[in-house]
Amino acid sequence: MAHNVIAEAKRCLNCKNPLCRKGCPINTPIPLMISEFLNGDIRKAGKMLFDNNPLSAVCSIVCNHGNQCQGHCVRGIKGEPVEISTIENFISSNYLDSLEVEREPSNGIKVAVVGAGPAGITIAIKMAQLGYDVTIFESKTEIGGVLRYGIPEFRLPKTIVDRYEVLLRKLGVKIKFNVTIGKAFGVEELFRDGFKAISIGTGVTWPIALNIKGETLGHVHYGVHFLERPDVYQLGKSMIIIGAGNVAMDVARTALRRGVKDVKITVRSDRYTASKEEKEYAEIEGAQFIFNKSPVEITDEGVMFADTVCDENHRVISTSDKPELMKADTVMICVSQRPSNLILTQTEGLEINDRGLAKIHEDGSTTREGLFASGDVVRGAKTVVEAAETSKRVAFAMDNYLKKFK
Repeated sequence: MAHNVIAEAKRCLNCKNPLCRKGCPINTPIPLMISEFLNGDIRKAGKMLFDNNPLSAVCSIVCNHGNQCQGHCVRGIKGEPVEISTIENFISSNYLDSLEVEREPSNGIKVAVVGAGPAGITIAIKMAQLGYDVTIFESKTEIGGVLRYGIPEFRLPKTIVDRYEVLLRKLGVKIKFNVTIGKAFGVEELFRDGFKAISIGTGVTWPIALNIKGETLGHVHYGVHFLERPDVYQLGKSMIIIGAGNVAMDVARTALRRGVKDVKITVRSDRYTASKEEKEYAEIEGAQFIFNKSPVEITDEGVMFADTVCDENHRVISTSDKPELMKADTVMICVSQRPSNLILTQTEGLEINDRGLAKIHEDGSTTREGLFASGDVVRGAKTVVEAAETSKRVAFAMDNYLKKFK
């Protein structure tokens, strides 16, 4: 493994104008990181990655590298791009194993982080390193959010997520599990109890419904719920998946691994929205893609679909008026997610937009003083690296805001 990583690192041209870095949403210093690695300083390379993106060990696995760093590598113009993800993962994993936690002396200022998903983990790490007294409020029994409950084990081993809890504990971060802000207590009580700044990173965990007849039937489920606990579902031998994003691909691959023989991924338009790599994995593992099918009604036997026609921009311009039945034992709806609205709707002075997402200023501050937001609860369902990038900026904004309390 190490020899392959070193050989791959040696293929890097160390470009003066690194397009790979420009293609990375969090601007990872790729050529410099590889140079330090090849010079024998893997710890320095790892620290460089961690300081830029605390979730580097995760992003090196789950990012859409073909569209980001590797997709911009100049070697890929006439051949194979450098496998940046493999190099990054090797270095990041090594760094987490040997990480000596560095943090500034405690300043005694309390900071609350709501949600222990990618956004919350990133902000908690950054704020703890800056010397703040950080408490995470997590509605479930383990940290990770989408990393633990939305990405299958075969794509992201949960042991990696567990390592971040160890890291948070070493940094002195307190974690309160089974706490949903907006139920027993809310933002007002957090401010009352001395928290000077609060970051909301609750993600988008509520599925968006199709709002068609038959959606409440017993064999109809939502992909985000299925991925959280796939072992509790009775799936039968055939499944129809409605939607073609990365969640749909994960649902398909998980279902096939759980013994479903016939998995059909149906798409309303003429193209899928998942990454090319995830689509290819789903296809090679046995999923069948069926395009230009719009669900009209769900029955006990399956789904009634109408045929669609798209224009050159892949937008549906017409739908047939004679729907046909596609039979299946189970139907999975995977069209998108929206945020849990408890904390958003119950917080005085916090404005949300028409999509139910938190309104923020450029620095991540909300319309309520001392309250910040980042990740999917601001931007909708995006990627892990995008959540890390926005959260890193929000952490700096929070630090700047809290200077008046020092």
